[in-house]
Amino acid sequence: MDIATRTALLKDEAYRLGFEFVGIARAEHMDEEARRLEIWLNQGYHGKMHYMANHFDKRTDPRKLVPGARSVVSLVYNYFPQSEQTDSDAPKIARYAYGKDYHFVIKEKLRALLNYLQEQIGAIEGRCFVDSAPVLERDWARRAGVGWVGKNTLLLNPKRGSYFFLAELIIDLELAYDGPIKDYCGRCRRCIDACPTDAISPQGYIMDGSKCISYLTIELREAIPESFSGQMENWMFGCDICQEVCPWNRFSKPHSEPAFEPHPDLLEMKKEDWEELTEEVFREVFRRSAVKRTKFSGLKRNISFLKNTPSTE
Repeated sequence: MDIATRTALLKDEAYRLGFEFVGIARAEHMDEEARRLEIWLNQGYHGKMHYMANHFDKRTDPRKLVPGARSVVSLVYNYFPQSEQTDSDAPKIARYAYGKDYHFVIKEKLRALLNYLQEQIGAIEGRCFVDSAPVLERDWARRAGVGWVGKNTLLLNPKRGSYFFLAELIIDLELAYDGPIKDYCGRCRRCIDACPTDAISPQGYIMDGSKCISYLTIELREAIPESFSGQMENWMFGCDICQEVCPWNRFSKPHSEPAFEPHPDLLEMKKEDWEELTEEVFREVFRRSAVKRTKFSGLKRNISFLKNTPSTE
């Protein structure tokens, strides 16, 4: 089977599995990205996410993760919801966490894709990744042409905006490679101006992770610093502000993935329901959700911080 045929085979099956965009890059050492990552780490922008400094060689060379790797396949999976929380005063949850934990949903589809390739083409060595290993997913997606990295440091696709998950398949199969697309952010700086904690640099393209509301409400295990009082804009898990203001997200369309539908009670919960949240309700509403990562105690900490430090919104 020639390169063009197996590339088409892979992409057709990926689309059949529900991925919206697929791009392929050559597996090689990422020289420019390695330098940028080193500077970012040296600035301390990863905060308490010490794991970001681990496995530097694997982060910047996929052949360290999959010996003999020839291709990095980047895939996009939509999560933009049909409905949102109904109480405007209720603490907010990032849209990606409404439904079942995406790690499980997408990893299953990636494994199905790899199995399909092995059945159709033959012996292929590879690994599936969904935001849980030392892979610079946005950089690979940029290299593979499925979008550009915007000023808010998220991957932007000109047809869908940014409300999607990224996933990667690193395999030892040579394929037809795609190339990067143009950066269409232009002079826009809405994400920079809208970020309440000034986590995005004044020029854009650099994120101080230690100031990001998503970091503060999910990754940070200790108390949220009082210096962020009044700046959280009522977000209790994650944050969508830099996506909400991005003009490219006018092209977002609701997903069609049943697993991403929220628990029936989630979107109807009022401010008082969240403030009186019990562990029993937490376990029921977030039984299969990524919100479980912050645990009941972490979510209560976030809600309490919001309650005691009113937003300036």
